[in-house]
Amino acid sequence: MLVATLVLAAIGFGLLVIALMTGSVIWAWGCIAVCVVGAVLLLTSALGGRTVPADRNTAADRRRERSSRPARDEHDSRD
Repeated sequence: MLVATLVLAAIGFGLLVIALMTGSVIWAWGCIAVCVVGAVLLLTSALGGRTVPADRNTAADRRRERSSRPARDEHDSRD
């Protein structure tokens, strides 16, 4: 996804240069459209990478609970 975003940014830059050289507003609007698509793609990629699968989260919680419980001593006279 990052590669696609970089390609869209390069295309947007090319359209910007063409718009400045020709003075045409159509090329400038094309640049804006391509850059907005790239920004949305980058944002969805960044937000999508932050989700943690439920199985990993519960396994990590179980390990944390096991490590936080005090270990029983064989010579513990509470029994």
